[in-house]
Amino acid sequence: MSRIFSGVQPTGNLHLGNYLGAIRNFVSLQADYECIYCVVDLHAITLWQDPAELRAQTREVTAAFLAAGIDPKTSIIFNQSQVPAHAELAWIFNCVARLGWLNRMTQFKEKSGKNKEAASVGLYVYPTLMAADIMVYKATHVPVGEDQRQHLELTRDIAQKFNNDTGKEVFPIVEPLIFGAATRVMSLRDGGKKMSKSEPSDFSRINLNDGPDLIAQKIRKARTDPNPMPGPEVLTPDGSAIAEDQLRARPEAFNLLAIYAALSNQPIASPLNEFAGSQFSAFKQRLAEIAVEYLGPIGTEMQRLMADPGYVDGVLADGAARAAALAAPVLAEAKDALGLLST
Repeated sequence: MSRIFSGVQPTGNLHLGNYLGAIRNFVSLQADYECIYCVVDLHAITLWQDPAELRAQTREVTAAFLAAGIDPKTSIIFNQSQVPAHAELAWIFNCVARLGWLNRMTQFKEKSGKNKEAASVGLYVYPTLMAADIMVYKATHVPVGEDQRQHLELTRDIAQKFNNDTGKEVFPIVEPLIFGAATRVMSLRDGGKKMSKSEPSDFSRINLNDGPDLIAQKIRKARTDPNPMPGPEVLTPDGSAIAEDQLRARPEAFNLLAIYAALSNQPIASPLNEFAGSQFSAFKQRLAEIAVEYLGPIGTEMQRLMADPGYVDGVLADGAARAAALAAPVLAEAKDALGLLST
């Protein structure tokens, strides 16, 4: 069976965009792949984290995985720092990767901003740790968003160079799994911005631990425009997506329609046909009902799990032990290929 690896940073306030773009897909992949899901706390500390918050947020992401339906008996759930092989293989990959490769990584430029001299070295070599995360399990597939595609291409380059340099096929050439539908959920207050925990207004996003009343309230207050709901005439000729010019003209309307389609597991054409010409008030009422039905139980279960940190920590410890057992022979194989002596 092919093996999946993916990770989520413990940065707190997981929201609908995280769920539709990643976590929901993690759940569906369990049926067809051997799945390893990691809370990547070592990646988080490339920027300073409050220690108490980091612990809480690591548990929160784990609770979200569990509440969404990831089975800790079938899949492996753990936090990265409990498996030292990640960091050890990352150092090896630091010696394989070329400076020119890392200089082309756009995320470092975005995250470091104008003062890149003050950025941590960890932030700069973040992509080599990501490569180690994947390759230490010889993962064959990684579900990624478009913003991580470049890092996955670097992973492939590192694996190929390692194999070529050592003359041994130690690491597979990993393939991306990019899910096209509902991977980009926009702010409820500004359809031109991606939904984010960093936006000041809590009403810009639906958090996964929001209760039913708050979910409905946020949808009722979501920004719209004064025109009636659009119909299927806004679709591209093949009927699969909203035309770009239409998206630019009415971003808030199409964001809510995309959320509706994703939560109801329908193509975007379905709500366009169903609500064409309606007022937003009627559409929002139906969207709120679906969102509460779909997301409410996840939030309730997350809150229950967060109240039982001992259970969550037990899941992470069990997952770490299973992950370490998989990682140990891969790391040993890599070290042997390099000529590193070990007992």
